[in-house]
Amino acid sequence: MMHSKTGSMLSVQDRDIEVIYSAEEIQDRIKQLVEDIRKEYGAQELVVIGVLKGSFIFMADLVRHLKLPVSCDFLRVASYEGDKSTGHVRMDFDMTQPIDGKHVLLVEDIVDTGTTLRYLLQHLHAKNPASLKVATLLYKETGSGMKDYVDYVAFNCPDRYVIGYGLDSEGLFRDLPFVGAFTDF
Repeated sequence: MMHSKTGSMLSVQDRDIEVIYSAEEIQDRIKQLVEDIRKEYGAQELVVIGVLKGSFIFMADLVRHLKLPVSCDFLRVASYEGDKSTGHVRMDFDMTQPIDGKHVLLVEDIVDTGTTLRYLLQHLHAKNPASLKVATLLYKETGSGMKDYVDYVAFNCPDRYVIGYGLDSEGLFRDLPFVGAFTDF
């Protein structure tokens, strides 16, 4: 396993990467988020919905620690072509279970422009959940005013293109155990 600490530089697949959040920092922060989520829901059943593809590792770590009655589902939307945002959201596939009257936690990898989150909140509210909260690994302030819509933020992210821990560049680097940024991007 690759160990890293914040601020360190690594070379991965011939790219120099600066570690923004180490694997250890991420795991420590997830444990804190889980405590906040447990306080919110007590022993209530929770439907955790991951936004594919980027949130799958974060979501897996969250649900493993929750120790609540949890069901999991996924949906997939696209708003990027390559490493660039298109400004439009396309639903690739929706959840498979109803959420009417259920407590729902939507899990995102990163919230930045808010385009995807706005779309998803509208989509999920139309399905009549009892409650709908949002957890994100990373929040990047871009002036979108989306912070009020996110209930659980692991980290405030610098304004850089980030990879690792589920986030990719052209489909690669999702497997890194940390969040980093290319030094030449």
